[in-house]
Amino acid sequence: MELFALEHKRLWRSTRVWICVLLCFIYCVIYGGVLSYQWFVFGNVGIDSTSPYKNNFDGYSAIQDYKAQADKYGDVWTDEAFQQMVKDFQTMEPPQQLQSMYDWQTVSSFLNNLYPELMDMESQTYQPLIHYVDTEKLTDFYEKRQEFLDYNLEVSRQNYLLTDEDVETLREMDSQIEEPYKYDWIQGWSHLLSTSLASTGSLMAPFLAIVLAFTFSGEWHNSTAPLLHTTKHGWRKLAYVKVLSGLAFAVELFVLIAGGEILAQLVYLGTSGWDTPIQLIKLVAVAPWNMLQAELYELAFIFLGVIGYAGVVMLFSALVKNNVLSLVFSLALIEVPGLLGFYLPVWAQDASQFIPLVGSPTDIFRMNMFHIFGKGVWMPWMLITVPVLIGIVCTPFAIKGWARRQKV
Repeated sequence: MELFALEHKRLWRSTRVWICVLLCFIYCVIYGGVLSYQWFVFGNVGIDSTSPYKNNFDGYSAIQDYKAQADKYGDVWTDEAFQQMVKDFQTMEPPQQLQSMYDWQTVSSFLNNLYPELMDMESQTYQPLIHYVDTEKLTDFYEKRQEFLDYNLEVSRQNYLLTDEDVETLREMDSQIEEPYKYDWIQGWSHLLSTSLASTGSLMAPFLAIVLAFTFSGEWHNSTAPLLHTTKHGWRKLAYVKVLSGLAFAVELFVLIAGGEILAQLVYLGTSGWDTPIQLIKLVAVAPWNMLQAELYELAFIFLGVIGYAGVVMLFSALVKNNVLSLVFSLALIEVPGLLGFYLPVWAQDASQFIPLVGSPTDIFRMNMFHIFGKGVWMPWMLITVPVLIGIVCTPFAIKGWARRQKV
């Protein structure tokens, strides 16, 4: 324990580590959290054309207004509430901007997906359906949503993305969703789960790489590796301590960043709406989860992904003697799959999602299945288990890889 404390303190004494932690906090928590809530996402649309985001710096008060507006429609999602929201939009002078962070975006997407037959296809001037639809025709929301889900399941089945067994599994999950949906202001949770929290892992990865890529290769770079043979503990125990110290740093960085983002969320969004279903964000979502359960999943995804990525980075560090190569391999691991994108065959695209911090926690809104020996498993369960297992498997090889080079 004493040796671990000394090694961990040594890690934190590095200027490189403090710079990385500070930059990561500023980027993820201050810019991606506080400023997004207060300014460029939720701030009211401003009239100052010189503003970089054309939004006012009034996100907190705007969010309270959005919540108050949502309270007018009750605490459950009904046809009557749906109709009234569309009617309110149409009678506003001037009409509310669709890019506003109120729930007009949600309502507009519901109309386009569930009521396409009401679109005016003969009009020469395109306008979103929400501008002119007859609100009296907006009925049977839950039946329409079921038809829309069935259509998407059938399309996926016909394209061989899902098997008959997969479709039944997803239908069973969907059958557990409670109706009518509880309703509260949606856009805050949508931003958190689809953008802010969802991107945290990939934003943390480069900073983790810069810190942990030098765990073992740094000893060669500083010409201190041979001296470790002269210590009373020897290279093997020090290797274990280095790995544990690196994993501890990954956990500490996660706690700092996730804690900061959750604090910003509580200050600006509060806790209202935690029990609304995720189907209000994505109609074809089949997971019977509310917003809080989805947030807990995404936090678990980031935490386990961080552990997995830390293990892989330290393996690279142990296998090469060059700091630059170690860092390049670590960064390429998370950047190359995204750069190649659709150029990869389908099986390679699916496999790349299991690389730590490469996949996305937003798969909870999709209907993706992964097949193991013919048995379908809902993709989000794979995305939180495989990456951390990869990292765990990599750690003993990192120790052995460094040992082999030491003996040489």
